[in-house]
Amino acid sequence: MRAATPADATAWLEMRCALWPEGPDPGNAAEHAAEIDSWYRGEFPRGPWDVLFAESDDGRVVGFAELSIRTTAEGCVTHRIAYLEGWFVRPEVRRQGIGRALVRAAEAWGRARDCREFASDADPENGPSVAAHRAAGFADVGLVRCFRKDL
Repeated sequence: MRAATPADATAWLEMRCALWPEGPDPGNAAEHAAEIDSWYRGEFPRGPWDVLFAESDDGRVVGFAELSIRTTAEGCVTHRIAYLEGWFVRPEVRRQGIGRALVRAAEAWGRARDCREFASDADPENGPSVAAHRAAGFADVGLVRCFRKDL
């Protein structure tokens, strides 16, 4: 596990497009590329605060964890919560402990920033993500339906 460097931008973009494909262009690549560029320039105010990457033995980037600190999160009682904003491991290397290692590194990141709780979320319909969160030690604290309307 290691911190992000500018050389990771292409791999990060590929994995972000796989994790969050929604959007007007294939894989939502343009939006993800703009967010990544903004993050490297320090101009991405909504987060993530930090990004960790997992590498294979041959140096290929095979996973990432995007992290932030939130003041609230479902099921949490403190007001400084490390939050796993994004978590992805390439399909061909899943079930080898990489995801769990990313979570452990993210937990250490949170502890180093005086967080006492660690939270995340997953689409309730995404069974593999729900299972991965549980396997990494997260407790399910419920489902939230969010609503909005134009004014």
